[in-house]
Amino acid sequence: MNPEARTKAINTDFFILFPIYCDLFLGFAQYEQASRGIQLIDSLGSNMRGVRMKNIELVIFDCDGVLVDSETITSRVFSNMLSEQEVNVALDDLFEMFVGQSSEKCVELTEKLLGCAPPEDFFHQLEKRVSVALENELVAIEGVQALLEALHQRGIAYCVASNGSHRKMSLTLGLTGLDPYFVGKAFSAHDVSHPKPAPDVFQMAAKTMNAQPENCLVVEDTPTGVKAGKAAGMTVAGFSLNTPSKRLEQAGADFHFSAMGELFKIIAK
Repeated sequence: MNPEARTKAINTDFFILFPIYCDLFLGFAQYEQASRGIQLIDSLGSNMRGVRMKNIELVIFDCDGVLVDSETITSRVFSNMLSEQEVNVALDDLFEMFVGQSSEKCVELTEKLLGCAPPEDFFHQLEKRVSVALENELVAIEGVQALLEALHQRGIAYCVASNGSHRKMSLTLGLTGLDPYFVGKAFSAHDVSHPKPAPDVFQMAAKTMNAQPENCLVVEDTPTGVKAGKAAGMTVAGFSLNTPSKRLEQAGADFHFSAMGELFKIIAK
């Protein structure tokens, strides 16, 4: 993909990527503790709400924040630009305001934060800076490639289902070298009537991949995605690397984990 096409793709889909999903400070702390393993929702850590992982025949991954580490980049760029407008907002507050919102709502909330209409080129500059940052910094989530290889070896099918467009997924998966894993296995909410938190995109993915909803495991890092997976009648694993696990729990996640290696251990049991 040439630079002009990449910039156009990001400009077109920016506000799908734009919601601030991350509480960075908590996320970094959770990352440091990842070696401690899975953190189950049950207060005793002794069960997974009756989840039977041996019945899982399809794993459906979200894209941003689950396969690729784009959200930390986007939130940092946005926070910096707000600071340049003399508006300082804590990252956890940005999370609360923007997570799961539509493109139009994100624009509205940005104007509310600024207290007026933003400078004429604000969103254009925001898109350009995010584009450059992604080009220079975007990487796959640690351990995800090994997880995909392990799933393949075990004969467990997988795919990606995102609120973003096919073009955006192609961009971010391409930049991180993950695109070969998802040829013909990428599903976009742009192809269905309603985006997450509606279940449409997960239902489409399961039907296309010939899997029953009760035999699907959704991997999500946001309350919006968790709600969509549960609405689809699927088991949902909350990825808590960058999102506080309590938010995933409150949204209905069946269990949560903070390192990709731990997820395969659970699936393989």
